[in-house]
Amino acid sequence: MAEIHLDPDVLSGLQEVMEGEYPKLLDTFLDDSQKRVEALRKARDDAKALGRIAHSFKGSSGNLGAVRLAQLCQRLEVESAGAAANLGDLVDQIDHEFALVRPLYESERGRFGV
Repeated sequence: MAEIHLDPDVLSGLQEVMEGEYPKLLDTFLDDSQKRVEALRKARDDAKALGRIAHSFKGSSGNLGAVRLAQLCQRLEVESAGAAANLGDLVDQIDHEFALVRPLYESERGRFGV
């Protein structure tokens, strides 16, 4: 089964609800997500900090339909609580997944030409 990176139904629902503020929501998500990815990289060796960042990132990703990104953040949140050994690998996976979904959100944002 193919992995779902972005749920178009979530985006459609958000567009309906947010109306004219939808492009701003996408901009905010992209900016905030970039900061969270950078924070994860900096906190690679701090399981407690990784768990906090992952928890927050999981919520925003899920709310914006970034399905796999939210799943990876959930894994990092859970594994950081148990002090699993290779958290850096999960940080790398999250970084990679954001690199995959970022252009999808940018494309979605570009549909509005604002």
